[in-house]
Amino acid sequence: MSRRRKDPLRSLTDDERQELTHLSRSHAAPAVRVARAVMLLAVADGSDYQQAARAAGRKSGDAVSHLAARFNREGLAALDPRHGGGHQPTYDTAARDRILREATRVPTPEADGTATWSLSILRRVLRAAPDGLPKVSTFTIWQVLHGAGYTFQRTRTWCPTGSALRKRKTGVATVTDPDAGAKKS
Repeated sequence: MSRRRKDPLRSLTDDERQELTHLSRSHAAPAVRVARAVMLLAVADGSDYQQAARAAGRKSGDAVSHLAARFNREGLAALDPRHGGGHQPTYDTAARDRILREATRVPTPEADGTATWSLSILRRVLRAAPDGLPKVSTFTIWQVLHGAGYTFQRTRTWCPTGSALRKRKTGVATVTDPDAGAKKS
Protein backbone atom coordinates (compact mmCIF):
# COMPACT_ATOMS: atom_id res chain seq x y z
CA MET A 1 0.00 0.00 0.00
CA SER A 2 1.39 3.37 -0.99
CA ARG A 3 1.59 6.45 1.14
CA ARG A 4 -0.89 9.30 0.88
CA ARG A 5 0.21 11.90 -1.65
CA LYS A 6 1.03 15.25 -0.08
CA ASP A 7 0.60 17.26 -3.27
CA PRO A 8 -1.34 15.21 -5.85
CA LEU A 9 -1.35 16.28 -9.47
CA ARG A 10 -4.15 18.69 -10.27
CA SER A 11 -6.49 17.90 -13.13
CA LEU A 12 -5.08 18.88 -16.52
CA THR A 13 -6.78 21.39 -18.76
CA ASP A 14 -7.53 20.37 -22.34
CA ASP A 15 -4.71 22.56 -23.68
CA GLU A 16 -2.21 21.13 -21.19
CA ARG A 17 -3.22 17.55 -21.98
CA GLN A 18 -2.92 18.23 -25.71
CA GLU A 19 0.51 19.84 -25.30
CA LEU A 20 1.74 17.00 -23.06
CA THR A 21 0.46 14.36 -25.48
CA HIS A 22 2.09 16.11 -28.43
CA LEU A 23 5.36 16.45 -26.52
CA SER A 24 5.35 12.84 -25.27
CA ARG A 25 5.28 11.61 -28.89
CA SER A 26 7.95 14.00 -30.14
CA HIS A 27 11.24 12.71 -31.52
CA ALA A 28 12.73 16.18 -31.96
CA ALA A 29 12.12 17.62 -28.47
CA PRO A 30 14.78 17.28 -25.75
CA ALA A 31 14.61 13.90 -24.00
CA VAL A 32 14.16 15.50 -20.58
CA ARG A 33 10.98 17.29 -21.67
CA VAL A 34 9.60 14.13 -23.35
CA ALA A 35 10.23 12.00 -20.25
CA ARG A 36 8.60 14.57 -17.98
CA ALA A 37 5.57 14.78 -20.27
CA VAL A 38 5.23 10.98 -20.24
CA MET A 39 5.41 10.91 -16.43
CA LEU A 40 2.81 13.65 -16.01
CA LEU A 41 0.42 11.98 -18.45
CA ALA A 42 0.81 8.65 -16.67
CA VAL A 43 0.01 10.25 -13.30
CA ALA A 44 -2.94 12.12 -14.81
CA ASP A 45 -4.29 8.82 -16.20
CA GLY A 46 -4.25 7.24 -12.73
CA SER A 47 -0.85 5.56 -12.43
CA ASP A 48 1.03 5.87 -9.17
CA TYR A 49 4.37 7.68 -9.09
CA GLN A 50 6.49 4.51 -9.33
CA GLN A 51 4.59 3.26 -12.39
CA ALA A 52 4.82 6.69 -14.00
CA ALA A 53 8.59 6.71 -13.46
CA ARG A 54 8.92 3.27 -15.05
CA ALA A 55 6.75 4.37 -18.02
CA ALA A 56 9.33 7.07 -18.76
CA GLY A 57 12.31 4.77 -18.21
CA ARG A 58 13.17 6.24 -14.81
CA LYS A 59 13.43 4.62 -11.39
CA SER A 60 12.51 7.22 -8.80
CA GLY A 61 8.89 7.74 -7.88
CA ASP A 62 10.00 10.58 -5.61
CA ALA A 63 11.22 12.52 -8.64
CA VAL A 64 7.74 12.15 -10.17
CA SER A 65 6.25 13.45 -6.92
CA HIS A 66 8.47 16.53 -7.07
CA LEU A 67 7.62 17.01 -10.74
CA ALA A 68 3.88 16.84 -10.01
CA ALA A 69 4.22 19.42 -7.23
CA ARG A 70 6.24 21.70 -9.51
CA PHE A 71 3.70 21.25 -12.32
CA ASN A 72 0.93 22.30 -9.93
CA ARG A 73 2.84 25.52 -9.18
CA GLU A 74 4.34 26.39 -12.56
CA GLY A 75 2.27 24.62 -15.21
CA LEU A 76 4.00 23.60 -18.45
CA ALA A 77 7.12 25.53 -17.41
CA ALA A 78 7.86 22.60 -15.07
CA LEU A 79 8.92 20.57 -18.10
CA ASP A 80 11.98 22.75 -18.67
CA PRO A 81 15.10 21.93 -16.65
CA ARG A 82 16.34 24.61 -14.28
CA HIS A 83 19.89 25.50 -13.31
CA GLY A 84 21.60 22.17 -12.68
CA GLY A 85 24.25 23.23 -10.19
CA GLY A 86 27.55 24.99 -10.18
CA HIS A 87 28.13 28.69 -9.81
CA GLN A 88 25.34 31.08 -10.63
CA PRO A 89 26.20 33.45 -13.48
CA THR A 90 28.08 36.43 -12.04
CA TYR A 91 27.09 38.95 -14.69
CA ASP A 92 23.47 39.50 -15.67
CA THR A 93 22.16 40.79 -18.99
CA ALA A 94 22.70 44.41 -17.98
CA ALA A 95 26.40 43.75 -17.34
CA ARG A 96 26.70 41.86 -20.62
CA ASP A 97 25.06 44.77 -22.44
CA ARG A 98 27.53 47.13 -20.75
CA ILE A 99 30.45 45.03 -22.01
CA LEU A 100 29.03 45.00 -25.54
CA ARG A 101 28.42 48.75 -25.51
CA GLU A 102 32.00 49.38 -24.51
CA ALA A 103 33.39 46.95 -27.11
CA THR A 104 31.37 48.50 -29.95
CA ARG A 105 32.44 52.02 -29.01
CA VAL A 106 35.37 53.30 -31.07
CA PRO A 107 38.31 53.85 -28.68
CA THR A 108 39.96 57.24 -28.52
CA PRO A 109 43.76 57.15 -28.29
CA GLU A 110 43.81 60.10 -25.88
CA ALA A 111 41.35 58.67 -23.35
CA ASP A 112 41.80 54.92 -23.82
CA GLY A 113 45.44 54.82 -24.91
CA THR A 114 44.71 52.71 -27.99
CA ALA A 115 43.15 52.86 -31.44
CA THR A 116 41.88 49.26 -31.31
CA TRP A 117 40.45 47.19 -28.47
CA SER A 118 42.24 44.26 -26.92
CA LEU A 119 40.78 42.19 -24.11
CA SER A 120 43.17 43.58 -21.52
CA ILE A 121 42.48 47.19 -22.53
CA LEU A 122 38.73 46.55 -22.48
CA ARG A 123 39.12 45.04 -19.02
CA ARG A 124 41.07 48.08 -17.79
CA VAL A 125 38.49 50.53 -19.19
CA LEU A 126 35.52 48.57 -17.80
CA ARG A 127 37.10 48.32 -14.36
CA ALA A 128 37.93 52.03 -14.25
CA ALA A 129 34.57 53.34 -15.46
CA PRO A 130 32.23 54.73 -12.78
CA ASP A 131 29.39 52.53 -14.05
CA GLY A 132 31.81 49.73 -14.95
CA LEU A 133 32.47 46.27 -13.64
CA PRO A 134 35.25 46.34 -11.03
CA LYS A 135 36.05 42.60 -11.10
CA VAL A 136 35.46 41.67 -14.76
CA SER A 137 38.04 39.34 -16.32
CA THR A 138 39.33 39.06 -19.86
CA PHE A 139 37.81 35.58 -20.12
CA THR A 140 34.36 36.94 -19.25
CA ILE A 141 34.74 39.71 -21.84
CA TRP A 142 35.83 37.11 -24.42
CA GLN A 143 32.80 34.90 -23.62
CA VAL A 144 30.38 37.81 -23.92
CA LEU A 145 31.87 38.94 -27.23
CA HIS A 146 31.82 35.45 -28.71
CA GLY A 147 28.29 34.87 -27.45
CA ALA A 148 27.21 38.04 -29.25
CA GLY A 149 28.85 36.91 -32.49
CA TYR A 150 32.10 38.91 -32.43
CA THR A 151 35.46 37.46 -33.46
CA PHE A 152 39.00 38.80 -33.17
CA GLN A 153 40.43 39.64 -36.61
CA ARG A 154 43.98 39.82 -37.91
CA THR A 155 43.66 43.58 -37.94
CA ARG A 156 43.49 43.49 -34.12
CA THR A 157 39.84 44.50 -34.11
CA TRP A 158 36.67 42.82 -32.91
CA CYS A 159 34.16 42.47 -35.72
CA PRO A 160 30.69 40.99 -35.82
CA THR A 161 30.74 37.55 -37.39
CA GLY A 162 29.07 37.41 -40.78
CA SER A 163 29.81 40.94 -41.93
CA ALA A 164 32.88 42.37 -43.60
CA LEU A 165 33.98 45.65 -45.16
CA ARG A 166 34.85 45.28 -48.85
CA LYS A 167 36.40 47.79 -51.23
CA ARG A 168 34.24 48.51 -54.25
CA LYS A 169 34.54 50.98 -57.12
CA THR A 170 31.90 53.12 -55.44
CA GLY A 171 33.65 53.00 -52.05
CA VAL A 172 33.63 50.74 -49.01
CA ALA A 173 30.60 48.46 -48.67
CA THR A 174 29.49 46.24 -45.80
CA VAL A 175 28.82 42.69 -46.98
CA THR A 176 26.79 40.38 -44.71
CA ASP A 177 26.56 36.62 -44.76
CA PRO A 178 22.89 35.56 -44.43
CA ASP A 179 23.92 32.14 -43.08
CA ALA A 180 26.23 33.43 -40.33
CA GLY A 181 23.84 32.44 -37.54
CA ALA A 182 23.43 28.92 -38.93
CA LYS A 183 27.18 28.47 -39.26
CA LYS A 184 27.77 29.50 -35.63
CA SER A 185 25.47 26.91 -34.11
